[in-house]
Amino acid sequence: MQSAAKTPEQYINELPEERRLAVSRLRNILKEKLPEGFKEEMSYGMLGYVVPHELYPKGYHVNPELPLPFINLASQKNFIALYHSGIYASADLLEWFKEEYAKQVPTKLDMGKSCIRFKNIKNIPFDLIAELAEKMTPQQWIELYESKINRA
Repeated sequence: MQSAAKTPEQYINELPEERRLAVSRLRNILKEKLPEGFKEEMSYGMLGYVVPHELYPKGYHVNPELPLPFINLASQKNFIALYHSGIYASADLLEWFKEEYAKQVPTKLDMGKSCIRFKNIKNIPFDLIAELAEKMTPQQWIELYESKINRA
């Protein structure tokens, strides 16, 4: 579900209490653990963590006016979603995450290409998400992104 919230704080304040607590905790982890250079903003109606134009003037290839997206965090209808572009682009990072998830979480990983779905708030591996957040700098993400995107 996309939100019309203009700020991350407004987005979180509009959530039901149980979701608000979990999303706030994930947000705090991302703000603390993401390497310097990523910027928090509202992106596609979700909390977004992007590489700003100051670091990557080319922007997002789909719409260069937008900064390069990296992570989005959202409260969807039936789950909390963490969209991580680095997992989608890096087979090594994906494999690491799957292995660590299996070691740390008693339930099966529910994941799409970049979307990690948490249907049960009690099973969110906050420490693992903190570790994942530290794995890639903005410069590493730019290099990986450019290696995967064929620019005209």
